[in-house]
Amino acid sequence: MSTQPDLLYSETEDDLRAAVRSLVAGRSDPAATLARAEGGSPYDDGLWQSLAAGIGAAGLLVPEELGGQGAGHREAAVVLEELGRAVTPAPYLTSSVIATETLLALGGADDEATGLLKGLAAGRSVAVLALPLSASSETGLPDGATVTGVADAAAADVLLVLRADGLHAVERADTTVEPLVPLDLTRPLASVTAPEGSGTRIADAEQARAAVRRGLLAGAGLLASEQLGIAEWCLEETVRYTRDRYQFNRPVGSFQALKHRMAQLWLDVAGARAAARNAADALATGSAEAPLAVSVAQAHCSRVAVRAAEECVQLHAGIGMTWEHPAHLYLKRAKADEIALGTPGRHKEVLAELVSLPGPR
Repeated sequence: MSTQPDLLYSETEDDLRAAVRSLVAGRSDPAATLARAEGGSPYDDGLWQSLAAGIGAAGLLVPEELGGQGAGHREAAVVLEELGRAVTPAPYLTSSVIATETLLALGGADDEATGLLKGLAAGRSVAVLALPLSASSETGLPDGATVTGVADAAAADVLLVLRADGLHAVERADTTVEPLVPLDLTRPLASVTAPEGSGTRIADAEQARAAVRRGLLAGAGLLASEQLGIAEWCLEETVRYTRDRYQFNRPVGSFQALKHRMAQLWLDVAGARAAARNAADALATGSAEAPLAVSVAQAHCSRVAVRAAEECVQLHAGIGMTWEHPAHLYLKRAKADEIALGTPGRHKEVLAELVSLPGPR
């Protein structure tokens, strides 16, 4: 019998949110983010160290005996909400969630994997799973020498490479990382080539695929929280702008048509918050319904983030179309996230399979 999910934020989660928001606000404002992205190097190493090691966010999913915080997916979800609110370029989702969860799934069976996990938890290193950002736990997993569309490969110290014989930890220096031109400049993509024989095998083929699928499932579930953060910022910024922008001697936000659009968006964001929190709670409690909760969250939150960003651009009118205004950063992140770790359509198909709801013939 399933337990009732807890969708509310705890006092500890609220404190964590305040700490991350304060850090990001002081180090990653939209203007600085845009300037770094335009320069081709969007990451702020100082910000990452403060987040990963200073606050200890990198080790939230890692048990204390392995040097982590011994927290869980609910706390990691709060971090991702705040990073989404600022479209912060940081390898948190890829390293501290997906790669970390993949290594945790190996259960400490390999000393190399355990050592790598400790390094990730302490913020000493960054690991990225060498799979396309579009890969999901329900799709086929490539195991070739070259993989394209790998997110945050440029920030990685170690690449986790899936091969026919298992999972290998390969030092960045032993791979070829070729940057690609992404839609979202704040989450760089690259083509990664890891020659056969490079790296250390840390899991056999059966263990590797099960662990990678677990990592991708956790990533998809917590990506919903990043999408929630994007949508929340877009809604709040749009309300603020339409309240302060006057036309015909009255705030444009007082026009009935705009009120209706923002009211509907508020309802969508409230629904996205419930779906994202449910996914995070299901992952944190190890619920058997976690795959169901994750697919629900992704099918809903992906669309809400895109719509919120589109409304933000449109309701800002002319200024929203400019490169200098950060609205385009949110729209591009929302669109890139929409196809990350499984499209909404794919998650709807998975959802239908999980609840035995046959599709049209």
